[in-house]
Amino acid sequence: MTSRSEVTPWWRNRRYLPWLVQGAVALVIGVVVAFLLTNLLLNLTARGLLLSWSWLGQPAGFDLAETILPFDASLPYWRAMLAGLVNTLRVVIAGLVGATVLGTLIGTASFSSNGLLRRLARVYVEVIRNIPLLLQLIFWYFVVFLALPNGRDALQLPGLVLAKSGLFLGSPELVDGVWQAPLRFTVEFGALLTGLVVYTAAFIAEVVRGGIASVPKGQWEAATSLGFPPLLTLRRIVLPQALRVIVPGLNSQYISLAKNSSLAVACGFTDLYSVSETTLNQTGRAIEVMLILLGSYLVIDLVISALMNGLNGLVQLRER
Repeated sequence: MTSRSEVTPWWRNRRYLPWLVQGAVALVIGVVVAFLLTNLLLNLTARGLLLSWSWLGQPAGFDLAETILPFDASLPYWRAMLAGLVNTLRVVIAGLVGATVLGTLIGTASFSSNGLLRRLARVYVEVIRNIPLLLQLIFWYFVVFLALPNGRDALQLPGLVLAKSGLFLGSPELVDGVWQAPLRFTVEFGALLTGLVVYTAAFIAEVVRGGIASVPKGQWEAATSLGFPPLLTLRRIVLPQALRVIVPGLNSQYISLAKNSSLAVACGFTDLYSVSETTLNQTGRAIEVMLILLGSYLVIDLVISALMNGLNGLVQLRER
């Protein structure tokens, strides 16, 4: 029988030890953060650059090459950054949809009975994944989109015209040598979106391929024995089971696409980063601009992660 004198001391008790370690680590982190913030404030005070947000209400003094929000140089800086954020969200959302569709098609093509199609899918994945995204964006912008013809020589399809001046949708018309249409996308937007979709789709294809490969072969054999065609087997039986493996991998790829959209400057597209860079050059408010920029991308990534975690919870198998 253990006596009172043999009771384990609180600093050795396994029930309290993890809490003590976490508390000590949190204290050290807090001290380091406090030191860095204090040092930052002292340096800013010495240079007369204390944090201020009043500049957000001043006229921006510059125009944006492309925006779906009404904007001109007389509007304040916050409106310019909001327009850049909307452009970023437009690219990210369209890129997520396009990369998911293309990546899923290529990932499933890896299991095609057609040998040529399987090899083409593997070549696509290996080539695209091993070329830096920045080089791909430069290729799509300078080599492909800026090389397109204009005027009557533009690529014309029913309801669509692809020219050096942009992509025109919805009954395009040539007026005085200039294409006009109800819906127009610039070549900068097209190059950025194409590069992000093509690049991210290669990684998503591997995620999809791994998810499909995780489904036991017996599922394929059982569906075949019941007379299911391959495509129906994939869509109705295999993919629903593979989603529990695919969705977590998609989360990281979606977040990567959102962060990679900041490379829009390589294509001359007016996104949040380019607007922030112009704002920084004009105002000199480096700390404030960087805080806005970092916070915006952090919120975008957290929203994507939250949505994908919710989807992951829906597709996971539950025991009865």
